[in-house]
Amino acid sequence: MILHRIRPGSKWGLARDAGITLVSAGLLIAAFPSRDFGFLAWVALVPFFLAVSRQSFAGALLLSVFFGSVFLPGIFNWILELWYYRWYHHLLLAVYFGFYFAVFGGVVAFLSKRLGAITALWAAPFLWVTLEYLRSNFFFLALPWGLLAHTQYRYPVVIQMVSIFGTYGLSFLIVFFNAALSIGILFYLKGGRARQYTTASSKGGPNIVCLIAAGLYIFWMLGFGIREIWQPTPGKAFEISLIQANIPQSKKWDPEYADEIMKAYSDLTRKASRTRPDLIVWPETATPGAITRDGALFDRVTALVQKTGTPLLVGSAEFQKFQKAEAVETRLTNSAFLLNPSKEEVNLQRYDKIRLFPFGEYLPYKETLPWNWIRVSSLSQYAPGTEHTVFQLPPHRFAVTICWENIFPDLVRRFVNNGAQFIINLTNEARFGNTAAPYQLMAISVFRAVENGVFVVRCANTGVSGIIDPRGRVVRTFQDSRGQEIFVRGFLTEKIVSTQTKTFYTKHGDLVPFGSAAGCGLFLLLASRKPRKEKNGRKSGRC
Repeated sequence: MILHRIRPGSKWGLARDAGITLVSAGLLIAAFPSRDFGFLAWVALVPFFLAVSRQSFAGALLLSVFFGSVFLPGIFNWILELWYYRWYHHLLLAVYFGFYFAVFGGVVAFLSKRLGAITALWAAPFLWVTLEYLRSNFFFLALPWGLLAHTQYRYPVVIQMVSIFGTYGLSFLIVFFNAALSIGILFYLKGGRARQYTTASSKGGPNIVCLIAAGLYIFWMLGFGIREIWQPTPGKAFEISLIQANIPQSKKWDPEYADEIMKAYSDLTRKASRTRPDLIVWPETATPGAITRDGALFDRVTALVQKTGTPLLVGSAEFQKFQKAEAVETRLTNSAFLLNPSKEEVNLQRYDKIRLFPFGEYLPYKETLPWNWIRVSSLSQYAPGTEHTVFQLPPHRFAVTICWENIFPDLVRRFVNNGAQFIINLTNEARFGNTAAPYQLMAISVFRAVENGVFVVRCANTGVSGIIDPRGRVVRTFQDSRGQEIFVRGFLTEKIVSTQTKTFYTKHGDLVPFGSAAGCGLFLLLASRKPRKEKNGRKSGRC
């Protein structure tokens, strides 16, 4: 239905550009963990941009859907490891992701026809970041995964700017650089094949100024990064031990293995306590039951805490009662507990996970949407927490994120604004197998550290467990004697610092996406006010 709308004689051109787009998507996939060729992100979009900018509206739409449907599902195909996740779910997800890129390609094509391809490319970073932000915050489908900035987690100098502009600010810069390279290529080709890209509105002077500005901005970013990574981290020292018990998912909820699981955690905890750390941490849902409902399990955990004399942070799935009309409904919560030993009893603090995982911990709009049509069912119906709890371990204060909560910038930012001096992420990725999932989650956690200028500690059941400093450097990860980080058992003890200062980003949040949205509006306004050129050279006021 769409192909007949592509301009005559362009069918082979569309096929060629589809190949170029596939190369672009492949380069971008390679930039993400666990392939980690992050430098490719600075050039990966150039083929895609050049292909889209020379296509008709319909052609650009097709290419962009193709790009998005390959790129995003390509970087988290590990989700196929979930036993209840089917290939047709992944296909639907690819279509959903493709929609955002369809909007991107359609708007770029529209701007290209009205204002010229070069102007459209200058608009690309504004549009890209706006769509990244929308995708990251769209109701229950919110997924801030695969943001371009995440490719740069291995480059501390580059990522320091996110303490001011946030992760979306770095994504903006990467797209800006790709657009500038694309424009540079068009200028190089100008006078020949570049005529299909340019219009009379694409004046050289302003574009040269923009290219120079892009270069100056890159130099500023590098200079700022070099200065920041050498800054000391003020605060009080805090020693923490992370327990990575490596419990297989097949055993985790089987009552027959409850004693085996508790023995593994208890043995590792006693070993870790010998150096007298300030806190010992167990990962997400570590206990084989609810510690507040299973008296024997609670006694076993508290006895361990009293014996070691060390505070223990432990993940546990819990039950809460909710009054519903005249009946009482019992629902699960994914929780973290801080058990602090004293002479008489163990003091208990609690956090309930706020951002639940859709289709895994709850079924969105279960009563209204017919999920059974595509065979989607929820394993359990968890209840979300409501309190942004900050744990008190005087003189230190910290917050806990559970599982994927660490991928949401504003959630972590709120914890820090509430007084958290460092962040501990409890997680369990055993169900994803030996895939890129834990490495991608570790990479995203790097940005929570730099954004807020705090240490981020990651304690995982099967790995990767490790420490990230406020400059985004991975200080240390737990590894066995072979250097293996995932599906190995042991513990890691390391010193961190509980910081007191707040970054510009912590105080003000994501300003870049809103500025980008305003920039998109301005480009669209200029394009809508510009008369369209018809084939005979006359101008039309129609849009």
